[in-house]
Amino acid sequence: MSITRKRISPHILWATINRPEARNAIDFDVMEELEQLVDILEDDDEIRVFILSGAGEKSFVAGGDLKKFHTIQSKEKAVEMSKRMHDIFNRVERLPCWTIACINGDAYGGGIELMLAFDFRVSVPDAKFGFTQGRFYLVPGWGGLTRLVEKVGRAKALEWCGKAEIYPANNVLAHGLIEHIVKGEDFEKEALEWVEKLTKNDRKFIHTLKQGASRLSSHRKESLEAEIEPFAKLWVDAEHMQRVDKFMSRKNS
Repeated sequence: MSITRKRISPHILWATINRPEARNAIDFDVMEELEQLVDILEDDDEIRVFILSGAGEKSFVAGGDLKKFHTIQSKEKAVEMSKRMHDIFNRVERLPCWTIACINGDAYGGGIELMLAFDFRVSVPDAKFGFTQGRFYLVPGWGGLTRLVEKVGRAKALEWCGKAEIYPANNVLAHGLIEHIVKGEDFEKEALEWVEKLTKNDRKFIHTLKQGASRLSSHRKESLEAEIEPFAKLWVDAEHMQRVDKFMSRKNS
């Protein structure tokens, strides 16, 4: 199993992406298990809070698994993969429960796109964050650009994606990318203390409130979907392929 689940209480489910050897990167197995997990979350009326973290202390999610995804060699397959991730993230956003990404370690690329699909983000103090897709000649392809603009504004989103640099937790907190930094002494306990009050109301209340907050932008759906085509075009660009090959060669040497 690439994702483990633990029922903390009748109202809280904590799931962990368990691929520490790959820095918890998303591959095809993780995608499938995320889909199965969302099925459960959609149907279980008792769950009011869903928490997702990565295994270990080094990485939350390091993005997409380049070793596995490098097998995607056509634009059509890149579109297919992107659409599948969009569907997963959109379903997470629509869940009638609170969703919290507990950032237990570094988050890069698609890992940040994943956490942006959640309602809230809680981080350990020493986590680092980076929209590093640009290092591989890619733009966000899982809805991350639209969601990043929503969180930090157009200029900061373009700066972060354009520079592809890595930033500490206190920096991204100041810009509103994450909501809270725990002390880091007992991550699970501190995270659960932060979410405790979110369990007070049932899913009907949560769903109503989340729906109300989603009415602000009438073109959001189109904006998210518009990320797929540019991402897929760059995925099959020779520059992207060369940079990934160079990265993989360094890792294997």
